[in-house]
Amino acid sequence: MNKPDQPNPAPSIVSRKLPRAVVFLGLVSFFNDFASDIVIPLIPILLATVLAAGPIALGLIEGVADALACFLKLWAGRHSDVMSGRRKGLALTGYTLSNLARPLLGLASSWVTVLLLRSVDRIGKGLRSAPRDAMVADATPPHIRGYAFGFHRALDNAGAVAGGLTAAAILAWSDLSLSEVILWSAVPGFVAVALLSAGVKEEKASTVSPSESQRRVLPPLRWSALSLPMQHYLWVLMLFTFARASETFILLLGHELGIGVVELLLLWSALNLAKAITSTQGGQLADHFGRGALILIGWSALALSFLALSQVTTDTGLWIVTIFYGLFMGMSEGAERALISDYALPDEGGTAFGWYHLVSGIAAIPAGLLFGTIWYLFGAAAAFLFAGLLALSATVLLRAWAWPVRQKYDQ
Repeated sequence: MNKPDQPNPAPSIVSRKLPRAVVFLGLVSFFNDFASDIVIPLIPILLATVLAAGPIALGLIEGVADALACFLKLWAGRHSDVMSGRRKGLALTGYTLSNLARPLLGLASSWVTVLLLRSVDRIGKGLRSAPRDAMVADATPPHIRGYAFGFHRALDNAGAVAGGLTAAAILAWSDLSLSEVILWSAVPGFVAVALLSAGVKEEKASTVSPSESQRRVLPPLRWSALSLPMQHYLWVLMLFTFARASETFILLLGHELGIGVVELLLLWSALNLAKAITSTQGGQLADHFGRGALILIGWSALALSFLALSQVTTDTGLWIVTIFYGLFMGMSEGAERALISDYALPDEGGTAFGWYHLVSGIAAIPAGLLFGTIWYLFGAAAAFLFAGLLALSATVLLRAWAWPVRQKYDQ
């Protein structure tokens, strides 16, 4: 088990080539995020213009949707372990459900309908996320897991770039409305489903029959069964996630600054391009220098970025801070997931990722509503200032409280 704040040495003779399953799962995420990010950056604009809803509605929609997803992620991860590592079925169901519901947002006539469809979309995410992450971990040797998760996040973010640029190009050069653009997101979405269905095979072969695997009994699913270092890390992660407001609020800030829809889509694409540029290299650095160091850098950057966003008053300032945020957050994304696979007990990888996704999303409703309410009552500057200070507190706790426990545990 690798310490989060120490290097993970790997012999030079060991192959660092990514497994086929990791590459295909990366492509699945690319096309799924291609579809998703045609839609996601348009949601705050759709709410503010077409549906006449504001930041509180956006906070409620994102919070409820994320909360539904996070509880399903724990169940799905656990169920994939019960099935002796048969994870593809859950992942495929999740991707299919999201790509059926998401295009229908183009037909929404009220923010309540957006809430319902966005929730179904996130239910699909809840079903697929933990099993998919566990599939990546199952297929990858421990010494390159940071690289594997960084690569996966890079393609995920690259898909977001493609989606944002596609939406911007269509709106700039065609007569299609926001609703029609959202409907067209179904095309890349079903490419993702087809790739997963035909191109990804289960890497972790089960040694028991399907009927036996269905009766497999794992230790009780309870918080106390987690190791003390895992508990500390997840508590701090929960606080940090409470501070990590939806990135769509950055677009809402741009809208309030008077930035047009096409430029906002370009900003969204630039944000995800910045993440894509650093994700793979960040994962490799995490393998070499330690997961914790990269996580600390990413969390510190988010805190500084949100504090800076509280002071932004121009479109140029918004662009600079957003790209800075994207570069450093991308660097730490693979490390966060690789650290969970380091902590996971044997044959419980899906459960470990389920806890990770549950904890990282359990504060979603109060966090989204609180951020939106502070914005509504006191303005965007106060909301970003609050989130930045909370993220800074989580970063200090990570270094001062979570790491020492892990060091003592490993002695």
